[in-house]
Amino acid sequence: MPITIPQGLPAREILEDENIFIMDENRAQCQDIRPLNILILNLMPQKEKTEAHLLRLLGNTPLQVNITFLKTETHQSKNTSPLHLEQFYTTFTKIKDRKFDGMIITGAPVELLQFEQVDYWDELMAIMEWTKSHVTSTLHICWGAQAALYHHFGIDKYPLSDKCFGVFDHKVHDWSEKLLRGFDDFYTAPHSRHTDVSLAMLTNHPEIKVLSTSDEAGAFIMSANNGKQIMITGHLEYEAMTLAEEYYRDHSKGLAIKLPNHYFPNDDPEKTPRNTWRSHAHLLFSNWLNYYVYQETPFEWD
Repeated sequence: MPITIPQGLPAREILEDENIFIMDENRAQCQDIRPLNILILNLMPQKEKTEAHLLRLLGNTPLQVNITFLKTETHQSKNTSPLHLEQFYTTFTKIKDRKFDGMIITGAPVELLQFEQVDYWDELMAIMEWTKSHVTSTLHICWGAQAALYHHFGIDKYPLSDKCFGVFDHKVHDWSEKLLRGFDDFYTAPHSRHTDVSLAMLTNHPEIKVLSTSDEAGAFIMSANNGKQIMITGHLEYEAMTLAEEYYRDHSKGLAIKLPNHYFPNDDPEKTPRNTWRSHAHLLFSNWLNYYVYQETPFEWD
């Protein structure tokens, strides 16, 4: 089944080149099925890249998915054109009376700030609180996961002495969780963050299930309230070159950036890295859409 996107979205050309099944809103209105409505709060600075990352994974399932992009009202993006935001994004004020089958809250480059110092924190808290009654399941990524752990469960982040940066091995702890159905015993996933959360606090919290961890990168996938909140501290949605682009960018600025761990072949930044996590990225998003959104959401919201 296809993923439905707004007409004219630039990511369409990228997805069509990869044979991702998409359709525009006009064609979707002719489909006699109940599509899933997914809301994406895109907090990343390069929004068009993040759109392609997420749509690629959401579009590779048997389910028809309608996408709504959400932007903050209390913060103006400096890296995405106002025209793009005006054309393809909406605000919480305009959709807060709607109900959504699923939602994704992305990461954001604000992790070294205290949550209360983020200029859109109050707005984000209102959105996260709203998801409890208006969204079947919410997937939180990287800083979005840390924000959810802090808001919903009172678990704060702490700064790392060295950036958690690279591709790390992860192991599965709870095979009964449908989110990890089909996962290998060990798999790789990218991380890129300056902060972490205490694995001991997560493990001992009565509402949180730690599903997967890394010996080097710590807690990775967590679930709460039967999958109503899912937190992922890394970036399975990243492309093969995303960490390289981050490294080249910071290196060119003269910043003290180390090579991503376990990423460049032979730790040579002149060599092209390989994507070793793609299959698990597709599997996780497919499992989320199927088991936590499609199987749980009502056919008609009250």
